[in-house]
Formats: sequence, C-alpha cells, structure tokens
Amino acid sequence: MLENLHVALIQQACSGSREDNLNASERAIRRAAAEGARLILLPELHTLPYFCQTEDVACFDWAESIPGPTTEFLADLAAELRVVIVGSLFERRAPGLYHNTAVILEQDGTLAGKYRKMHIPDDPGYYEKFYFTPGDLGFQPIPTSVGKLGVLVCWDQWYPEAARLMTLAGADLLLYPTAIGWDPNDDEAEKRRQLEAWQLIQRAHGVANGLPVLACNRIGLEPDPSRRSPGIHFWGRSFIAGPQGELLARAEAEEEKILFACLAPGRTEAVRRIWPYLRDRRIDAYHDLIRRFLD
Repeated sequence: MLENLHVALIQQACSGSREDNLNASERAIRRAAAEGARLILLPELHTLPYFCQTEDVACFDWAESIPGPTTEFLADLAAELRVVIVGSLFERRAPGLYHNTAVILEQDGTLAGKYRKMHIPDDPGYYEKFYFTPGDLGFQPIPTSVGKLGVLVCWDQWYPEAARLMTLAGADLLLYPTAIGWDPNDDEAEKRRQLEAWQLIQRAHGVANGLPVLACNRIGLEPDPSRRSPGIHFWGRSFIAGPQGELLARAEAEEEKILFACLAPGRTEAVRRIWPYLRDRRIDAYHDLIRRFLD
C-alpha cells in the first residue's frame, strides 16, 4: 500500500438510466481525482436502479459481460485520470448465469481483477437469489498499484469470516460497495438500530483485522416497481474508518457526497503491534467454524 494513500467514496443516487448514472459517477470521479484521490470507490450496482425489489426476468436484460460497456467506461476514466476505480455491476457470465460483481480498474486502464459477491440475500425487497449466483472466486484481495484491495459487496459486510479471510490473504484495505436502506414503514427506533448495527459491524471488522474500512452506499427512495411495498429508502451514511474503527470521514443520509480520507499504511503495522490478533488466533481450535451449526 502506498504511503499516505488518498481515497474517495462516491455516495450517489441511482436512477433508471444507465447513462445518467454513469454520467453522475464520472462527474464525481473527476472531482475526486482533481482533489488528489488515488483510489475511488462507487456504490453497489451503481449503473442501475435497485431492481432486486421484485423478481422479473426482464431485468436480466440489464446484465453485461466483463469486459463490457461499464468496465470500458471506467477503464477509460481510470487511465485518463491515473486513478484506481472500484465499480460494481450486474455481470452476465453466460445465458442463465449471472453475478453481482465488483470490478477493479487499474490506473493504466487495465482490469486488475474482479470479485463476485459471495453472500446472496433473499429477503423482502432484496430478492437477490433470483438474480445472482453466489461468487466462486473466493476471498482473494486484488493487487493494484495502491495496495491489495479486499473488496466485498453489501451482504458480505455482515460476515466476519469474509473480512478475516481477506485479511489472511494479505488485504491492505477492506472495501464494501453497498446498497442498503430502510423499509419506509419502519419506525424511527428500528431505523436507528439497523443503521447503528450496519456501521458497528463494519467498523468492528476494521478493529478485528487492523485494517481501514471503506463503506460506500447509495441514497434516495427507490419505489418498488411492483407497487406491493413502498420501496427502499437507501440510507447513505457512507464512511471511512481506520484500523481501530475510528471514523475518518462520513456522509449524511440524503446528500450526494464525495468522501475523502488520507490513509497511512504505517497505522496498520502500529495497531497490529499493540493488538496482535493474528498472532494469538487459536487456529488449532476453530475447526467447527466450517459447520453450519453445532447440533
């Protein structure tokens, strides 16, 4: 990881127009690069509305190949601006085989790698199992010019195993492009609990692994196309945390925002020296973790 790495998160609303969404991302990416960012993270599925609120086979028409139109668009930007960009798209791997995939574009425009979302939810408003096959690339950080990026996606952010495996494979950062929000029918107390849990679990991954965490969410109310529910109100609140869980930057719920932070790689080394979790792990006693439940 580079010394004093300047990072940026693009918190944005996502409409039904792929062109409008990419144009909004481009404007923000250009501003972030002009401010000195070397690594730029976008939200989950940022080229599309969150179509997983319903099960509709017509939505498969939105999927694209990798390489494809979105990776080419982001690659051109990365090469022009000399930045690393982490994007997110609906991948068409083969007829009837689709993934929720993060792509990492190197600063020369090459595709440094990709990560296919491993944990796929199936909940009211989040019918992702209808659309996405679970990832098969494992928890492997992507080597780039700015460090090894431990990229995970949304529902992955709740699982300590995913963060730990990225760490054990040498990740320098944990990055979480996400699309998460409230049911508008929830009361304020429930909304607060959900939001605080989301922030807490990801900051805890940073603490437990001694790594910075970048969590980038979308914003805005996106109606349910079926009209069976009031839709999802994406809560924004993107943030950047350091290796002790300290908040370095955070956005509010309703604002399109570029978040900036400067990350020093020496912080991970310093933190792990005083909190040596990797040294003290009892790897001889964790075999039951591969079981579903201890009946």
